[in-house]
Amino acid sequence: MVVSVLEEMRIRSLGVIDDAVVELSPGFTAVTGETGAGKTMVVTSLGLLLGGRADAALVRIGARNAVVEGRIAVPEGSPAVVRAEEAGAELDEGTLLVSRTVSAEGRSRAHLGGRSVPVGLLAELADDLVAVHGQSDQQGLLKLSRQRQALDRYAGYAVAVPLGKYAEAYKRLRAVTSELEEITTRARERAQEADMLRFGLEEIAAVEPRAGEDTELAEEAERLGHAEALASAAAVAHAALAGNPEDPEGVDAGTLVAGAQRALEAVRAHDPALAALTDRIGEVGILLSDVAGELAGYADDLDADPLRLAAVEERRAALNALTRKYGENVTEVLAWAERSAARLTELEGDDERIGELTAERDALRSELGALAQELSEARAEAAERFAAAVTEELASLAMPHARVSFDIRQTEDPEGVEVNGRTVAYGPSGVDEVELLLAPHPGAPPRPIAKGASGGELSRVMLAVEVVFAGTDPVPTYLFDEVDAGVGGKAAVEIGRRLARLAKKAQVVVVTHLPQVAAFADRQLLVEKTDDGSVTRSGVKVLEGEDRVRELSRMLAGQEDSETARAHAEELLAAARADA
Repeated sequence: MVVSVLEEMRIRSLGVIDDAVVELSPGFTAVTGETGAGKTMVVTSLGLLLGGRADAALVRIGARNAVVEGRIAVPEGSPAVVRAEEAGAELDEGTLLVSRTVSAEGRSRAHLGGRSVPVGLLAELADDLVAVHGQSDQQGLLKLSRQRQALDRYAGYAVAVPLGKYAEAYKRLRAVTSELEEITTRARERAQEADMLRFGLEEIAAVEPRAGEDTELAEEAERLGHAEALASAAAVAHAALAGNPEDPEGVDAGTLVAGAQRALEAVRAHDPALAALTDRIGEVGILLSDVAGELAGYADDLDADPLRLAAVEERRAALNALTRKYGENVTEVLAWAERSAARLTELEGDDERIGELTAERDALRSELGALAQELSEARAEAAERFAAAVTEELASLAMPHARVSFDIRQTEDPEGVEVNGRTVAYGPSGVDEVELLLAPHPGAPPRPIAKGASGGELSRVMLAVEVVFAGTDPVPTYLFDEVDAGVGGKAAVEIGRRLARLAKKAQVVVVTHLPQVAAFADRQLLVEKTDDGSVTRSGVKVLEGEDRVRELSRMLAGQEDSETARAHAEELLAAARADA
């Protein structure tokens, strides 16, 4: 099976590293070097490539930014490739190029396959590509939440399916409970709001406004307020157009236009242009007649009744009282009334809604209890298998008498959900508190690993857990930083042997200070500083033959040229090769 392989990383201006290239390969790679030489920067660099938090303190003093570039060989069609291509990344002959830049001000940029991408995308890809473990991860394993997550990850679909259903029901229950609390705790405010809306709607209903009525009344008030002036002007205009019956000798516009038309009618036959002008004068005469008629009708219809004006002003005052409270005009007042009626219906339906929500909440709590029980049973079954597998691995890590088990328990809570006849506390991941227990030797009672495991034992428990995961939920690359902390002697040899076996299934990179572990590596990289305290391109090199023996001698005795140390180093290498 073709798996992803981290082939190379280039690190520039990161911590003590000036500019160095870390060449990796399939199998087991050990990274060694003096304390403070920058070995851990390898882990830090990979963490940045995988979307880890950027920190300006990582940038080398005097540099503008730190840059980490990685080349990962990925099989076609893998989830990581699909997600990368969706983001616009391009593969270079089956290789995915990843880079991360951190400025001295703390700003961060990420690139994937030549395309700028959010840093979060790198973190998404990390889930499918690499498992990173260091000292902080050992401490993380002490948290109950991480122990539950480890068990759930091992259980796979047996837990994932009921957990998914439980999470949906839990989310809905939270929403229903929140709405129910909001309605009941704000009952007084909602009643006051309902009273206010009811008063406003009744006030509007009493006036019965029509859309646009305020505009119409304003125009009518303007007309009624100037009725005499309008009537007088209309009469004068009418007399000018059609004549005044009381002044038969007067000349009006209609008579003059008619005379002009008659004068032209006699000669229009002699010139078409004049004939056209004659027709236009006729049209003017008709228009004058129509306007004069409308003016006469306007004057007759004009209402100058002061009682009507008083009624209009009274109606306008009633409408203005509404617009002062509910909108700029009557149209907005009516819109407010429509919205308020809908809101009032909602508020008045609170009692019914409370009943509905209460029933739904009770049903959801019952459903959640059933799902939680199913989830607990699935965890209990997986816990037995997981504990047995980890215990077996510990036997291969020089802890032959150690026993691992899980304590899965619930906490009584009267506000909780009912599971197996008990009312217990619940949360987004179920009702279970999961705790990993370790009995390091026969006769020792199982104790939480936070209390019952030494630093070296905790390192081996974590390695055993990861090896078990490798058989059920593997990732292509494992990176361990100081997984052998607190370990020595035979236990260190066994850790090296187990890492070598894990490397037959995946790429394994280990930052180590133990020669017993490094001896089992397929490739050993040495990180060393120059005289000025920096790691340069020549400061990360592959050790082979005599160079590797010298480095293992240094790790064993602190003396590269010690004959005893050299003999021991060669013996370690020979034993590791024989075990391969």
